Amino acid sequence: MIHRVLHKSIVRLHHDRAGLALIEFALSAPIMLLVGCYGVELANLAMVHMRVSQIALNLADNASRVGAYSNLATQQLREVDVNDILQAARYQGASISLTANGRITLSSLENVAQSYDTQPVQRIHWQRCLGAQSGAGFDGQFKANVTTTAGSTASITDKGYDLPLGISDNGSTPIMAPGGAGVMYVEINYRTKPLFGTWFTPPQVIHYIASFVVRDRRDYSQTYNPTPTSTPSTCNLYRP
Repeated sequence: MIHRVLHKSIVRLHHDRAGLALIEFALSAPIMLLVGCYGVELANLAMVHMRVSQIALNLADNASRVGAYSNLATQQLREVDVNDILQAARYQGASISLTANGRITLSSLENVAQSYDTQPVQRIHWQRCLGAQSGAGFDGQFKANVTTTAGSTASITDKGYDLPLGISDNGSTPIMAPGGAGVMYVEINYRTKPLFGTWFTPPQVIHYIASFVVRDRRDYSQTYNPTPTSTPSTCNLYRP
């Protein structure tokens, strides 16, 4: 009798489908959650890459256009102009805390003959920076060679750093300024902040460059700082 009742109970349990969906969901939910979170993390990383790349392009483009016309029908690049476009990049990157977690370096690569040159020379005439991060992986590759006063006067003592072969980023094809003109070269290094900590992707430093030939007839003799003066964003300063 007990055996028959037990047999019936086992058969009834075997055919019982009540709560099956709930059990299946409980077993599969953690896996689906992990896969979904991983997908969100990868999508966020792709978005950050795209955003940093676009900011670099926009900054280089803006830097190639700014300036104030002088009496000689040339544009004088002023420190206030450089500060404005760097602040524009900071605002663009505010949602990812770009300048708090990264470093922007703007270089003026020029191929002109200054008053102290006998022929055009390919050189980084000046650099300006923005961002709180410092050290290897964040500072621009020529920071040690370009002084903070480079380009601030028309004197040979502030001539910048000669680069006869142009700027090569990690062994890539060199970027060179055309004769009698300049190139605005932007380098951005940014440490990512994953959405889910280090579960799926660890923080990493991403690197983007962009360059645009100066669009107008620019005065390359120096960067100007007329009254009221503006504090130059030199590369010895580290601020978000």
